[in-house]
Amino acid sequence: MEAGTLRCPTCGASASPDATSCSFCRAALATVACPGCFGRMFLGAKFCSHCGARPADAPRSDGRLQPCPECALPLDGRSVGATPLGQCSRCSGVWLDVETFQRVCRESERQSAMLLGLPAASPAARQVVRYVPCPDCGKRMNRLNFARVSGVVVDVCKPHGVWFNRDELRRVVEFIRQGGMAESLAREREDLVEQRRRLTEQQGQGGSLGGGLGGATAGESLAGSTAGEVIFELLGWFVP
Repeated sequence: MEAGTLRCPTCGASASPDATSCSFCRAALATVACPGCFGRMFLGAKFCSHCGARPADAPRSDGRLQPCPECALPLDGRSVGATPLGQCSRCSGVWLDVETFQRVCRESERQSAMLLGLPAASPAARQVVRYVPCPDCGKRMNRLNFARVSGVVVDVCKPHGVWFNRDELRRVVEFIRQGGMAESLAREREDLVEQRRRLTEQQGQGGSLGGGLGGATAGESLAGSTAGEVIFELLGWFVP
């Protein structure tokens, strides 16, 4: 390997540390700092080519290592740009805590880094639908369609964070950058208008409220909100 070059973690070809994709296999590349020598290494590398150190493992809130919800292997603690995350070396799934995911949803710079630093898209594979445990608390997470209209079903532990199978975080970021959250907000507001119309009709017919509003409280909270402010409100409205 030439001096000043690194190995692509996908195919092993030599690549410049400044490369954003591998010239051989076309996989996306992004560098992170080695926890041992602080040299540059590619995200996804098993060890640092300078000192041999492995990427730091992601700790849980209780200090123990976070296990992958799918593979049960310890997650590798890594950073994509300025964003820390836990990633499984086997299945390439990604774990983001609540605060970090909110920042990714709000900040375009983090979104750009994610699109460059996450593994390249893989052919769609049929997945067995199952409920997996939160890497932090171990409780079974809810599965939901992010923002209700994205078509990306993610695993959510509302107190702790979101688990993304391979490609899912990239697809969520693309959805946000294409204006998907604005579409989601518009739909929620339309639903609120329809709920109010039905309530007015009920009142005109002498009907009782009787809990008929359902999600009106959530809808009203959207009235003056921006997309970034309602990310986890939308995540919290899980409909089986």
